[in-house]
Amino acid sequence: MSDGEVRLTRDGAMATIMFDRPQARNAMTWKMYEGLAAACAELRDDANVRAVVLRGAGGKAFVAGTDIGQFTQFTSPEDGVAYEAKMEAYLGALEALPMPTLCVIEGWAIGGGLAIAACCDLRIATPGSKFGVPIARTLGNCLSVANYARIVTAVGQARAKRMLMLAENLPAGDALAAGFLMEIVEPAALDRRIGEICERLQGNAPVTMRVTKEALRRLAQAGMPDGDDLVRACYGSEDFHTGVRAFVEKRTPHWRGR
Repeated sequence: MSDGEVRLTRDGAMATIMFDRPQARNAMTWKMYEGLAAACAELRDDANVRAVVLRGAGGKAFVAGTDIGQFTQFTSPEDGVAYEAKMEAYLGALEALPMPTLCVIEGWAIGGGLAIAACCDLRIATPGSKFGVPIARTLGNCLSVANYARIVTAVGQARAKRMLMLAENLPAGDALAAGFLMEIVEPAALDRRIGEICERLQGNAPVTMRVTKEALRRLAQAGMPDGDDLVRACYGSEDFHTGVRAFVEKRTPHWRGR
């Protein structure tokens, strides 16, 4: 299967980052994460870009997580710590973009896809979209503390616990009620609504928006605790390796709690 790509395009003062691997619901490979980092690096100092839109190709998914086949190479807890640190570098680069970002979700925003969406400033979705991190059912791994914080900020602690512990995917209506989505938009009206939002953003004061973004980012990250011990506990567990093997082999894992 293709490693996919991340494409950066511009239309006047608007840029679009497209996750393009539709045959795998745009599940992220290392090549795609590196493409996201490259796009963010290119946009970071581009004063001509006033808004960035993030979308998934194919209309069926935004990003359906990280390609699980990559986890088969993990052999120690330190692999998990290194992975989460690497992920945080990619996500942090997106979160730190100085211009407003609009995430457009059509279908699945799962795992890494939900994390990417949570790093954006504004989010809209089509009615059938789903949001979740079903790792308690599928892989037996965990998230970084920063990503747990993003999910709690996105949907609130009660919904976050439901999403993470019951491994449930939240429907778009729940994401809207939580404030994670600003709107639910019918597919036929999506492009028009994207244009309206970007036009509004392009008419606002860039410095005010840049400073506001950075202030809110600093507030969200103030006092963030270290969580490497928690990451080691999950990625070093027998259950994690069981979960990865079961996922790749398309069978249900048998958890042993060790």
